[in-house]
Amino acid sequence: MIDSGDTAWMLMSTALVMLMTPGLAFFYGGLVRSKNVLSTMMHSFIVIGIIGVLWVVVGYTLAFGPDAGGGLIGNFDYFGLKDVGQEPGPYAPTIPHLVFMVFQMTFAIITPALITGAFAERAKFGPFLLFMAVWSLVVYAPIAHWVWGDSGWLLEYGALDFAGGTVVHINAGAAALVAALLYGKRRGYGKDPMEPHNIPFVLLGAALLWFGWFGFNAGSALGANGVAANAFVVTFVAASTAMVTWVLLSWQLNGKPSAVGAAAGAVAGLVAITPAAGFVDTMPAIAIGVGAGAFCYGAVQLRIKLKLDDSLDVVGVHGVGGAWGAFATGIFAVATVGGGAGLIDGEASQMGRQLVGIGATMGYSFVMTFIILKVIDKLFGLRVSDDEEEIGVDAAQHGERGYVFEIGGTGFVGIPEAAAEPAASEAPAPAGSGGGGL
Repeated sequence: MIDSGDTAWMLMSTALVMLMTPGLAFFYGGLVRSKNVLSTMMHSFIVIGIIGVLWVVVGYTLAFGPDAGGGLIGNFDYFGLKDVGQEPGPYAPTIPHLVFMVFQMTFAIITPALITGAFAERAKFGPFLLFMAVWSLVVYAPIAHWVWGDSGWLLEYGALDFAGGTVVHINAGAAALVAALLYGKRRGYGKDPMEPHNIPFVLLGAALLWFGWFGFNAGSALGANGVAANAFVVTFVAASTAMVTWVLLSWQLNGKPSAVGAAAGAVAGLVAITPAAGFVDTMPAIAIGVGAGAFCYGAVQLRIKLKLDDSLDVVGVHGVGGAWGAFATGIFAVATVGGGAGLIDGEASQMGRQLVGIGATMGYSFVMTFIILKVIDKLFGLRVSDDEEEIGVDAAQHGERGYVFEIGGTGFVGIPEAAAEPAASEAPAPAGSGGGGL
């Protein structure tokens, strides 16, 4: 039966998760140069519209429709939200099916938006839109079905993912690695200053993400209950711990505590606790947070040395953080929290099941993203011309600028670019020096 408390909490959680994508826009927008802030923020914002439509028409039925065979994809029973109404559905017995559907829509929206950080400052808008639409149906929907859908093969296998470590973060991280390679390096990468133009935006975005993440994780309990309370608390603890860990590492290695590093560390902790939030106690959440801060910081440092232009460090934070969180779930899960047991609860084999989930998600996402981007590149081209990249994607692709000052009532002029070259060893450092932020 419908429970009004559960329904109210899930409607609130849906609104919280929806807020995360505009929060991501601020986070990403602050990390790029001022001439590309609008295009970068637009990437996140427009995805809300694209995926919002696709999800209700066909995405939801592919991810959560009755299994079409082999636990690989849903059938078309829910096409156009047929039979998805005010009565409870098969996944959540105390809330309307429509509420479950729209909650899952917010996950489907933010996942492809995360990938955009890998090719910020150089993407054509039209091909980008096509990539987002195709990827959401060909990559996101099947993996969501594997992990959470009716008879999904990873669900049946026993891999644990409470709120999206594999479905969202590892999936986006693997796709981001492909995108960074196929889009290629930005013009002047490693030579020209590419300092984040608005660090207050970065901190605002991180705060909005953190706030929304309580809906992301605690909402995945699908009710106002004890599991939701546990997920809420461990989400807070892991993010706090990872933020402190990242800042301390940065401070020790570079001599100064980084505000951007604090934001990135918090996000890394949020990523890592996501698959574990409904399965682990509070103290293990501290261990997961320490690992997230350390492993993701190290991944960003490695990416700098490899000179991979993953502009905003999607791979280092989401790919590595998600993989660590998924594996850590196999270590720290206890049956008394959410029913799943890991190594410390006497179920060492759960670590193997987690590795299968990690590997399957990475492999499928990597291969399918490569195919999708290769086809789009052959047909339309992925990136803007050198001249367009030089003047900025905002003006070249959208005919707008992020910042203008009126001078004496006679016209407008853009705010000058920052000229300072930051330390290349800082993480997340300016994108052109090999850093990023997410």
